[in-house]
Amino acid sequence: MSNQANRSILIRIALAGLALLAAGCSAQPAPGVPTPSAPAATLAAASPLPVLPVLASTGTATPVLAASSPPPPTWTATPAATATPDPFAGLTIADLRARQYGGGELEIDQEMGDYQTFRRVRIVYPSDGLAGYGFMDIPGGDGPFPVVIAIHGYLNPDTYQLLDYTTHYADDLARSGYLVIHPNLRGYPPADDGPNRFRVGFAVDVLNLVALVKAQGGQPGPLEQADPDRVGLWGHSMGGGISIRVLAVSPDVRAAVLYGSMSADDQKNAERIYQVFSNRTQGGEKLDTPAEAFERISPVNFLEGVQAAVSIHHGEADTQVPPEWSRDLCGRLEALGKTVECTFYPGQPHTFVGSADVTFRQNVRDFFDRYLK
Repeated sequence: MSNQANRSILIRIALAGLALLAAGCSAQPAPGVPTPSAPAATLAAASPLPVLPVLASTGTATPVLAASSPPPPTWTATPAATATPDPFAGLTIADLRARQYGGGELEIDQEMGDYQTFRRVRIVYPSDGLAGYGFMDIPGGDGPFPVVIAIHGYLNPDTYQLLDYTTHYADDLARSGYLVIHPNLRGYPPADDGPNRFRVGFAVDVLNLVALVKAQGGQPGPLEQADPDRVGLWGHSMGGGISIRVLAVSPDVRAAVLYGSMSADDQKNAERIYQVFSNRTQGGEKLDTPAEAFERISPVNFLEGVQAAVSIHHGEADTQVPPEWSRDLCGRLEALGKTVECTFYPGQPHTFVGSADVTFRQNVRDFFDRYLK
């Protein structure tokens, strides 16, 4: 193309640009559109028309197209983290303190005999959907009587009888004016069986019983003669360990007797059950429990919650449960400023015999008379 033709094209482009500029100056600018006094770069950005620069070296105009907008970023949703379930949920002292107990009613389902100063009946009570059984000794008279929940030690469930070896301790207290509830724990016939890791289920049964006494005591029905504000515990061996857990959880127990009791440290209990009681045949899996879980489960770390007066009794010749466990518990409770009495019986085995048993029962009556009656 000739230079003359090029100049003609450039002149027409320039005239078109001037016409556009004049139109912009005469029109009212729309909101957000720059005025003619704005820099050229701003005009270029705001104008819908491409800017056509002139290349002096060649005399040709090359249109510059606006760059296309980049595609919007693609966002990928990050899945929410899934919390790992606590395998020990419901077993810790914190969990036991946080939950509710009771519900339903304790009932008498059978008369078992009249023993001059008290009568014995068979009871059935609800515990977390399970049916528990047991017997109750009710003193003669109108009451209200202080209540002692008596908890037996370990017995083989296959040979368990409702009136077990602890019956004479319950009867002794009933003769002294205490209404005694002696429960079958879960898994002991005819009671239903249920969850019981680290024997926590046993403690739940007792905590439910305490709640039932609080709700029904003094009301028309089977616990009409029970005083709901005077509740105590009596526990031997395994029953002592159950009692310690209940004491760390419930503020409703006023006094407790621990007799040849298992430890407040569940790791020690697990080791003893595996190594001594079962001769390394049962419970070995519990030894794999993490230390931090034992810390949350064991009452020994929560003794500040004990509000009851505690009376501890242990035979110094006990080969089943080490007397040192009771001495350790005594020292811990004393250090916390709790009301605690500790008595050790020279030469006595796990379950006392002869005159030592007589002395023990008298000591128990005196203790309950001071703190419960």
